[in-house]
Amino acid sequence: MLTHLTVEENLRAGAYTRKDGNIKRDLDMIYDYFPPLKELRNQVSGYLSGGEQQMLVIGRGLMAKPKLMLLDEASLGLGPLVVKEIFEIVKKINLEENTSVFLVEQNALAALSIAEFGYVIENGRIVLDGPAAKLRENKDVQEFYMGLSELGKRKSYREVKHYRRRKRWLG
Repeated sequence: MLTHLTVEENLRAGAYTRKDGNIKRDLDMIYDYFPPLKELRNQVSGYLSGGEQQMLVIGRGLMAKPKLMLLDEASLGLGPLVVKEIFEIVKKINLEENTSVFLVEQNALAALSIAEFGYVIENGRIVLDGPAAKLRENKDVQEFYMGLSELGKRKSYREVKHYRRRKRWLG
């Protein structure tokens, strides 16, 4: 995010390399996906909240008309309701704009709620992969990444046995 520029200037910067005349249409598309940005379009972006900044970053990326968008920790520092809203919009963008999204995320529950396929990576190594629905049902993923016990109840962080995880993945 270019903090000294306004919201709209940031969005237009995302379309800098484009040669077509559809920038105004795509600005309207971004404002449809992220209505708060339309209201804030003349505000300096350095003063936006965390959720608004995340919306702006995603919007600026979309202005380049990518075929593939990489989102790294899109939920970092955001409240649960904002995370839910942003992830729903990311899923909508994937479907409506035909843009593939590669999401790197520690919030497994949120990521697997919108993903089609997922990878579990530990220490730079893929230890599990498969369709998102299958990963959501995996007992190890539920325990170690969603904090759920075998009965579907939340566990405290201290109850999760890290040594069991390493043994399961490697064994």
